[in-house]
Amino acid sequence: MTDPTHALSFGAAAADYDRFRPGYPEEAVRWALDGVGPADRVVDLGAGTGILTRAVLALGYDVVPVEPDPGMRTQLSAVTPGTTALAGSAESVPLPDGAVDAVLVGQAYHWFDKERAHVEIARVLRPGGTFAPIWNTRDESVEWVAELSRIADLRDNAGDLTEKVTDFGPTFGPVALAAFAHRTTLTPEEVVGMLHTRSYWLTAQPGEQQRVDRELWELFATHPDLAGRERVELPYRTIAFRARRR
Repeated sequence: MTDPTHALSFGAAAADYDRFRPGYPEEAVRWALDGVGPADRVVDLGAGTGILTRAVLALGYDVVPVEPDPGMRTQLSAVTPGTTALAGSAESVPLPDGAVDAVLVGQAYHWFDKERAHVEIARVLRPGGTFAPIWNTRDESVEWVAELSRIADLRDNAGDLTEKVTDFGPTFGPVALAAFAHRTTLTPEEVVGMLHTRSYWLTAQPGEQQRVDRELWELFATHPDLAGRERVELPYRTIAFRARRR
């Protein structure tokens, strides 16, 4: 993984991460798994607290979560009955060659050491198997959402993923892309709680954490689309990529 301080910062906030982070729209998960049979085995790589794992389980698949952070694995097991996450990473998946039919990644691919991860993902996939990273990205065409991202220094949403993700190495075929509208309804307190699960806030100094919180509450108190509202809709674009192992 790149930037391990940030990549492994989430375990301390695992319960809040699971509570506040958005799920994935069913149509995006179905698209990612197109061509994968209901009896096939799916790995959720960088599974976190199991948000994507549970979405895939709900569609009837056999899911193997793999996650490097012990705090996140503990939370996943606690809230996903009958499922135990394996300790492992994108660069070292604890499964034999050709053992699975699909590898999905929710919100974690940007942490991977891409060159090593592509080789390892290809190793555990059967020929013709599917690799599909998925992201929930905030819709920053909405002005207050863009301002929220600026305040909290949410660089994970910066740039265009459709330009950043172009191929998965020579072992994979062409990359397909799809986008889905998605939104969650939260109280202002829950939005702030969600932002407290971001790597930037978790690894910031106390003074910087206080600065972020102060400006967030000012945004909720003063922005015309937010002031006085008990609940707000936070819009997302869910971006999914899919490629087949050669």
